Amino acid sequence: MSEKLPGYKGEALEALKKAGADIGDTLQVLRGGETYVGMLIPRSESSDDKHIVVKLKNGYNVGIRITKGTQIKKIGSGVKPAFSKPPLPTQRPTLPRVAILSTGGTIASRVDYRTGGVRPTLTAHDLYSVVPELSDIAIIETEILFSTFSENITPQHWTQTAKRIADIIGTGVAGVVVAHGTDTMGYTAAALSFALQDLPVPVVLVGSQRSADRPSSDAATNLVGAVMAASHSPFAEVVVAMHDTVSDRAIAFHRGTIVRKCHTSRRDAFKSKNLPPLAEFDENGIRMLTRPYLKRNTRRKLAVKPFFAEKVAMVKFYPGMDANTIDWYVDNGFKGIVLEGTGLGHVGNRCFPALKRATEENVVVVMTSQCIWGRVNMNVYDTGRDLLELGVIPLEDILPETALVKVMWVLGQTTDVEEAKKLVTKNIANEFSDRTPLENIGGCM
Repeated sequence: MSEKLPGYKGEALEALKKAGADIGDTLQVLRGGETYVGMLIPRSESSDDKHIVVKLKNGYNVGIRITKGTQIKKIGSGVKPAFSKPPLPTQRPTLPRVAILSTGGTIASRVDYRTGGVRPTLTAHDLYSVVPELSDIAIIETEILFSTFSENITPQHWTQTAKRIADIIGTGVAGVVVAHGTDTMGYTAAALSFALQDLPVPVVLVGSQRSADRPSSDAATNLVGAVMAASHSPFAEVVVAMHDTVSDRAIAFHRGTIVRKCHTSRRDAFKSKNLPPLAEFDENGIRMLTRPYLKRNTRRKLAVKPFFAEKVAMVKFYPGMDANTIDWYVDNGFKGIVLEGTGLGHVGNRCFPALKRATEENVVVVMTSQCIWGRVNMNVYDTGRDLLELGVIPLEDILPETALVKVMWVLGQTTDVEEAKKLVTKNIANEFSDRTPLENIGGCM
């Protein structure tokens, strides 16, 4: 693999070297009676060694197979494609101050010509510089907390993020925006909701489904909505800011404990469970959709409880599941188990002995449902009542992933099992709703 000709190897690399070509040069390629003229561009490192790729004048890329009769001629020198940072726009000193923390993810990514995929490279500074509209909303302060895809986020990252947000809020900012990958953004939003209590100002997690350097990216619109909420919203809660629909019409702000990513790629992938979003932002400004809510109050004292126990497991029940799975977690010192049961909160009775052992050995075992809507009710059928007798704790309509984070958080606050059992059923950050609506709020694609 050549550093000057990234992605090229073998026959293709030798042919380009022979022509004296480099990335960005204009080439004339003759092959099989056809002539192609275009700019040489990099390839993925996993590509074959038989083709070169040029960008034609019409904007399309074409791959040309190297054959015995292929002729390559360099007819112009070019500049290797690169991302350059635009200058920062002028900031207005009378605007509210907002901090943007960058953690990585698609919103902070661009195309990597080494692999052909996207990788986290853009800093929070970059996000601001490429969305100059932000200069009309707030004074932006940026910081790279870490740079990683969200599948690599751990509870240690939650603790670090919560502590840093608390420090920043202490400086008097109007709000904090956290740029985050979408795949586990719901987990982090829940974690921050438990770790940062009595917030004086909003904490807004924002991501994008498409990287910022793609024409169809939702990054800029989401970021504008997030900064607007952080600087001007009436609420002071942890929320997720993402597209409300597939168009750019509005940005929805979902409470951090009741939001789930419901689609792999759509712009409106995030939906709130059993309630509408907390608020939305469109051309008419910010509109509250849920009441009551914690109001912005800069005199309120923030309570920071940022620690999480990691020895907590989420177990999804399925037909034929081996109950030894539960025993394995108990044998390996796990202190909490979140069951993702069927329907109203059930698992097969073959799991009962393992669950009985778990609760007897002071493992906190809670029940959630695999269903998107509705809530757990373990008093309806014998199976549910038997599980209650075994010490399994029903958690109303909480999302399984929120339940996992909550049990981690609870066990990070206390080692007393009875205290943990009480705390896990307490509604701390609106993770439980008071009632289940007749209709499905928001829907799930």
